[in-house]
Amino acid sequence: MFKSFLGKSPVWFKITMIFFLIINIPIYFIDPTVSAWLFIAEFIFTLAMALKCYPLQSGGLLAIQILLLGLTTPSKSYHEVEQNLEVVLLLVFMVAGIYFMKPLLMYIFSKIFTKIKSKILLSLLFVFMSAILSAFLDALTVTAVLISVAVGFYGVYHKIHSGVSDYDGDGVIDKTQLSGENLEQFRSFLRSLIMHGVVGTALGGVCTLVGEPQNLLIGERLGWDFIEFFLQMAPITIPVLFCGMLTTVLLEWTGTFGFGARRPDAVNKIIDEYTKAEDENRTAKEKYALIVQGVAAVLLIVGLATHAAPVGFMGLGLIVFQTAFIGIIDEHALGYSFQEALPFTGLIVVFFIIVAMIHDQHLFTPIINWALQQDPESQPSLFYLANGVLSAISDNVFVATVYIGEVQAAFESGQISREHFEKLAIAINTGTNLPSVATPNGQAAFLFLLTSSLAPLINLSYGTMVKMAFPYTIVLGGVGYIMVNLVL
Repeated sequence: MFKSFLGKSPVWFKITMIFFLIINIPIYFIDPTVSAWLFIAEFIFTLAMALKCYPLQSGGLLAIQILLLGLTTPSKSYHEVEQNLEVVLLLVFMVAGIYFMKPLLMYIFSKIFTKIKSKILLSLLFVFMSAILSAFLDALTVTAVLISVAVGFYGVYHKIHSGVSDYDGDGVIDKTQLSGENLEQFRSFLRSLIMHGVVGTALGGVCTLVGEPQNLLIGERLGWDFIEFFLQMAPITIPVLFCGMLTTVLLEWTGTFGFGARRPDAVNKIIDEYTKAEDENRTAKEKYALIVQGVAAVLLIVGLATHAAPVGFMGLGLIVFQTAFIGIIDEHALGYSFQEALPFTGLIVVFFIIVAMIHDQHLFTPIINWALQQDPESQPSLFYLANGVLSAISDNVFVATVYIGEVQAAFESGQISREHFEKLAIAINTGTNLPSVATPNGQAAFLFLLTSSLAPLINLSYGTMVKMAFPYTIVLGGVGYIMVNLVL
């Protein structure tokens, strides 16, 4: 029984979770406030240990205990979910809608991957395309596409390298060219390219209302639509985007922090022939599906720009439009599209239970009040730093949910003006999105990559990811901080 508790997580993690569940009961009867703070610390710990155990199980056990001890109530928790229903609908329907657009996205990235031979230009395009797609779609889905492209090309290489296939399109190749140094070089090439791509999802995700779940949560509370949200964030996010792309060029040019590897010539030949064969063998039905997906993408962009409907409804519309015109009518085929986002959707609901406890116990009120007593001009940078540090070690959606709720309460009580509320909201959004690239804990897309099937293939470990993200963390976090000070 003990072995099955929390799945395959280490024994020390299981013991820690049991300790968490036991120690809170006596502390609650001594001082409920101390117990509530302990719950927050424990929940952040479960987020930090997400690679050992997905936080839904461990965090969910803590949330159940919070409800049982009466630190918040189911009705208050439901109210938090109700307030943020559009975020839940975004995760459920938009991610599923983009799932059916994957063939189009993979086609685009595959063309970029094979047509561009310059590593610097290729890296720049991966960052830029990931940023643009993440601004309009979902960072998790864009990351999933990047992973699929990389796994596909690595699979083609591996088949020939392992002897499953001898033919590369023109004839038999020398497998000795694919071993040893060339293999490691190809892994390093893919590793650097995929890291550029996921950083691109962060650069684009911070810019728009639908780029990250917390963006929609923040935008909703201020009544910003897609265009207004972009314009409010642009003075900070656009300079950060350009500085991030400049960092990409410098990293590839200098070959530091694990970047700079080029694609071996033998690999170029294999992949070029593979993509050529894919294009030649594409059926009329598959070509038609790409056209439908392209039309759906245009409709989505128009819908977001005009704020035609809540974002979740647009996602549902994408599902209906694409499946109806492509001919996907089997229930099980539809079901696969929802698998990617539902675990994180469940975790979001757990977030809201923790947030309800924070509100009911007034835990952050003294901290927010202290911050609001500081010089108004320094408050945005204070909020940016606080959100950045917390997001790097836990989860940016959770941190943003807590802080925007407390700042909104301060606004509604008359402590701050509408203009100041907007400034703090911008600081919270950029603070949770930019410095959080420091570790896989902060960004869901980074964590998704680290736990994917691609990571072991290209030798991408937690430490390697932190090392490769470090220069981006300094640039994105630093430029963001400077712009917050200059603009807000």
